[in-house]
Amino acid sequence: ELMSKRQRKKLLKQKQWEEQKDLRRQKRKEKRQKRKLERQSKLDSNNEGNDRKRMRREVVPSTLRLIVDCSFDDLMVLKDVKKLHKQIQRCYAENRKAFHPVQFYLTSHGGQLKSNMNENDKGWVNWK
Repeated sequence: ELMSKRQRKKLLKQKQWEEQKDLRRQKRKEKRQKRKLERQSKLDSNNEGNDRKRMRREVVPSTLRLIVDCSFDDLMVLKDVKKLHKQIQRCYAENRKAFHPVQFYLTSHGGQLKSNMNENDKGWVNWK
């Protein structure tokens, strides 16, 4: 079967991509190890304790409460539910890092939002 020049080029690029897969994986692994060693040496040289865990101990909890009502997810299209899920993830993450974290609640959590969170973010069940 004859192939067009464009098809041959695509096929050649695909073969090269597959052949270099192990090399790319090895480079990523080395890069990760290098970053890990840099972080470790930075922590060793900087013993004043700027890591997150030490900063976390100094946190003073706030008396404010943030409540997200998820009962309207049945009125949303799936695209909006996914956006809501991302927004909730971001709020939770930022709240955990905050020096004065608020009490964060999700109410009426079910339907599309819960199924989307179960699919894409299995760790949400461990949220405090």
